[in-house]
Amino acid sequence: MVRIGLILLLLMASSNKKMYHREYHRNGQLKAQGWKIGDSKEEFWKYYFSNGSLKEQGHYKMNRKTGYWYFYDKSGRLAMEGHMVAGKMVKWWLFYDENEKVNHKCQLQNGVKNGYCLKYKDEELKSAEKYHQGKKIKEWFTFSSFRKENKLSDLK
Repeated sequence: MVRIGLILLLLMASSNKKMYHREYHRNGQLKAQGWKIGDSKEEFWKYYFSNGSLKEQGHYKMNRKTGYWYFYDKSGRLAMEGHMVAGKMVKWWLFYDENEKVNHKCQLQNGVKNGYCLKYKDEELKSAEKYHQGKKIKEWFTFSSFRKENKLSDLK
């Protein structure tokens, strides 16, 4: 009986051991790599497209994306970046064009636009929009019109 208890204890301890994990695409290219404790993804992870280029990277806590994450297109160009909490996109996110220039940045809550979105063309601010739970409620095309109705501190 003592032996069975000892074996179970050793099995439980080994299942909570921190191990580096790798997954592969069918073509043999690396698909994902990062740390696991038992079945839970933890700490820093990277994901790759089947062509080998980086797809996304960031941290996990208890199997959920957390902290700052970066996402790339199949060509390896930065597509977007921002904050994750418990697997949801939150706070400010930056979205990039094909030249890796910011084309808009938005405040998100639970993965949905909720707050302001600032739109850019050739790195110049072109308009500002305000969203409530994913629905656009207002848009401004001049800085002066935006300032009349909003506080700049709202953009923090």
